[in-house]
Amino acid sequence: MPEPGEDDDYLSGYAEMLRDAGATGRRLTRAELESRRAQGERAAEAGLGLRVLVRGHLAATRALWPTLPVSGSEQVLAAVEQAMDAFAEGHERSQKLAVRREEAARREFIDDLLYGRSGVGRIVERAERFGLLLSHAHAVAVAQPATPVDDTHPATRQVERVLFTRFGERRILLATKDGRLICIVPGDQGEILTFFAKQAHAATGGGQVAVGRAHPGTGGVAHSYEEALNALDLADRLQLDEPVLRAADLLVYPVLTRDRQAMADLVRNTLGPLREARGGAQPLVATLTAYFDAGCVAAEAARRLSLSVRALTYRLDRIHQLTGTNPADPVHRYTLQTAVIGARLLGWPETEV
Repeated sequence: MPEPGEDDDYLSGYAEMLRDAGATGRRLTRAELESRRAQGERAAEAGLGLRVLVRGHLAATRALWPTLPVSGSEQVLAAVEQAMDAFAEGHERSQKLAVRREEAARREFIDDLLYGRSGVGRIVERAERFGLLLSHAHAVAVAQPATPVDDTHPATRQVERVLFTRFGERRILLATKDGRLICIVPGDQGEILTFFAKQAHAATGGGQVAVGRAHPGTGGVAHSYEEALNALDLADRLQLDEPVLRAADLLVYPVLTRDRQAMADLVRNTLGPLREARGGAQPLVATLTAYFDAGCVAAEAARRLSLSVRALTYRLDRIHQLTGTNPADPVHRYTLQTAVIGARLLGWPETEV
């Protein structure tokens, strides 16, 4: 950091103000106060810290003091107070403006990075400034809290503190976007994302965390981010309650829904007859969901549905009668289970497909 001795322009006019105040007993004029604010802004822009600047003002005052009239000492001290207050105000104003500019630049960069915008050369150059080397692969984790967070939220600060305390100077970028907490790391440092997921889950009161796969190049971050968002969306539609979701473990679902029309046909043809049941299709679809989630163990499925095993067995028999497919038969099970997954992804039977 520069020392005041290297450039004392910020003290220009200061001694004259004090001498005049001591001689006349007047307070500083509006123009003089504004000049001190302007000097404070320029000192901040030059990289001079406020503590160093205050020390310089006090040293200048001490050096000037023997030449001032004794009778005007109170007026001089009042002028010193006014001058330093105005100077500090200008310095702080400049600092706040610099912080706002930095925050705006960082937010713009985060948006460009996550959505794959901006030119390759420009985004690579800015990435290095924020600690990322986009020539390497990167992976993204996204935490979805119950209550939206931003950069100043206590949960964000807590995760940031423990993350950087644990991993120090590694190339980590922590940010918030649309109320979510986001962590971007090199693709070969998955342990950081595992740690982030644990800390974010705890700090956000049980918020779910999705981890995208590592992808190379300038578009790798955007690709991984999209995978993480899709994983959270799948978890919502499929009612998956795992605290940590990994996109690599959920690849079967995008495959199943890639041909939406084919999936819709499977749902209608396989599960459509369940609409004829008393109470509609929903209770029987819920029964199949619990049965498959329980590994086709009737007792466990009955417990999850708060039913007796006998009542569950009756429902499974009714499904067999209506659809012609037997949930307990391995030959039929795959078709039924795939149709149930499709129904959950498409929102059937609440939504027509």
